Amino acid sequence: MTDISKDITILLVEDAAIMRKIEVKTLKALGFMNIIEAKDGREAMTCLEEKPKIDLVISDWNMPNMDGYELVVWMRSRDSFKAIPFLMATGQGDKKQENKAVEAGVNSFIAKPFDENDLRKKINEAFGLAGDEAATVERENRVRTSAAGKPILRMAHIQITDHLILGVLKHLITKGELTPLHFELETECMPGWNQVQESLEQGHVDGACILAPIAMDLFSYGTDIKLVLLAHKSGSIFVRSNTGNFVPPFESFFKNKSFLIPHKMSVHHMLAHMFFKKIGLKPCMGDEVKGDVSFEVVAPIKMQEFLNNNKDASGFMVAEPMGTRAIAGGAASLQFLSSELWENHPCCVVTVQNEFIKSYPDAVYELVKMLVYAGKFIENKPELASEIGVAFLDPHKKLGLKVPILKNVITEKKGIKTSDLFPDIYALQHMHDYMNKEMKIGNPINLDNFIDTRFAEAACKDRITNRKESRLHDSADKINALLTQNVFEQAGGLQTKALLNLEGKYLTFNLGSQEFGIDIMKIKEIIGMQPTRSIPGSPDYVKGVINNRGSVIPIMDLKKKFSMGELAAGSRSCIIVIETEVNGMTTKMGIAVDSVSEVLAIKATDIEVTSSLGVFFDSRHILGAAKIKRSVKLLLDMEHILIESGMAQLAA
Repeated sequence: MTDISKDITILLVEDAAIMRKIEVKTLKALGFMNIIEAKDGREAMTCLEEKPKIDLVISDWNMPNMDGYELVVWMRSRDSFKAIPFLMATGQGDKKQENKAVEAGVNSFIAKPFDENDLRKKINEAFGLAGDEAATVERENRVRTSAAGKPILRMAHIQITDHLILGVLKHLITKGELTPLHFELETECMPGWNQVQESLEQGHVDGACILAPIAMDLFSYGTDIKLVLLAHKSGSIFVRSNTGNFVPPFESFFKNKSFLIPHKMSVHHMLAHMFFKKIGLKPCMGDEVKGDVSFEVVAPIKMQEFLNNNKDASGFMVAEPMGTRAIAGGAASLQFLSSELWENHPCCVVTVQNEFIKSYPDAVYELVKMLVYAGKFIENKPELASEIGVAFLDPHKKLGLKVPILKNVITEKKGIKTSDLFPDIYALQHMHDYMNKEMKIGNPINLDNFIDTRFAEAACKDRITNRKESRLHDSADKINALLTQNVFEQAGGLQTKALLNLEGKYLTFNLGSQEFGIDIMKIKEIIGMQPTRSIPGSPDYVKGVINNRGSVIPIMDLKKKFSMGELAAGSRSCIIVIETEVNGMTTKMGIAVDSVSEVLAIKATDIEVTSSLGVFFDSRHILGAAKIKRSVKLLLDMEHILIESGMAQLAA
């Protein structure tokens, strides 16, 4: 496949400013620099009529004044524009909308969220350059056997706790605690739901952990897959942004703002729709552009970043641990857990290609049995499961996921449940009917033809005694209580959840009589005091720079910075070399201290947020105060200290 020229002019049509900014950044990362922006279809019409040459239109679907569908219909009715390639980039990720767009004249269709690779592929497709060589290779290689003659079962997943059963199973197989006789497991972590959906649809994988409504939608359009097991029950969270004041009338906090969901075809969309409707707001997406709350589709791993950078986003609903991570990071506050609205609800399911089932039924029986075992393992050994989960869900440490956060999610009384994975056909039917009839999305299917329970029946011998019944609490009174409960009733529990990001190991050190702590992960090394070379014009707390193994490192006298007097070098004085990321750049610097004490494991329950620390300390420098063995250790926010002091710029 040959990529198109990077000199083409692209008209990008997107009403959400933050989304437009993200898409421009993605296009530029691909090498496309000639980008014209329009915020709706009407502006796009003007651009097309006034600009001499536009080579490609990339447009959102849902926009005010004139949407993307109306724009493509208008373009295809004009001789001047009918041949311009049109790529629909939208949160309308269901097959019905894709077919509607193609029938209107769209050359290519991409569902949000997407990454650079997705966009490159779809731009080529819009120009008719997308070949099927890679897909052919994938299909030819999909059913493979190991050296032992067993089929290799390829399972797709994304980075959420919902798919932890797959990670635990992989761990148990690797450690030799489980040994499959009829298959070898190969897992593939994908960046978002679009990739999982496409891989299943095109037969690139043998199965996947996937949102139940996406699987139903694929089945309704002829993808020959079967639902063989639930991946979990419950486990999602609704959080609101910490930007703005959450005060009565509470529903007004969400009005005329966007709300983030991971996919149009998701239980998160369904439950958020139900919540907003019951508190008197009109949720909208797609053709409905005049609602009170507008749903935006954002990748789960990008939600916290999107919330931080978009004041018009009121919150999000997503699978854990993304919500608890956002709470711990200070970006959001808990509104409710999904089980408070719908107890023991289905969400993600395990699907397998029917072709694989027919060819290797024994492998599927064994897979389901082992996944059921993994589900019980998670609930019986949450600490170990959390350690396994962090390595499985965040192998490259890009999420910043920590064991305490994942353990909190797994052990949350109203959180995710993995001990009862038998497919609940009644709950799945309710999900199917609500989305079809109330939300008008998706196509009706016969669930008896979609769900194959024989494997779960063999694996879940205790399903009657172990069953966790699904209960929907959708009365107006109950949902209105969810609107206010966490403001008044759960302050203590929420504070602990908000401090989970601080839990971990800290190096403690002394400045005079006060003890401080720094996250051990930020410390490069500890070295003895050395002569420094002064820097003209620098603040008085900057001692100067040293040459450390060929690197020039600035040194800060932290004692002087905190107005505690000047460091008097003694036999125990030393320099702690810190390496951390500030404003996207890796920064290395040293802090001079009186002495180093020890490394302590500090739990969230030991930490208190301290708003006032007297005259010596700017409270913004302090993450919290840890009470350990009758002493108080102040945990430092080194990123803030580096930025506020100018040391980050000096180090760079």
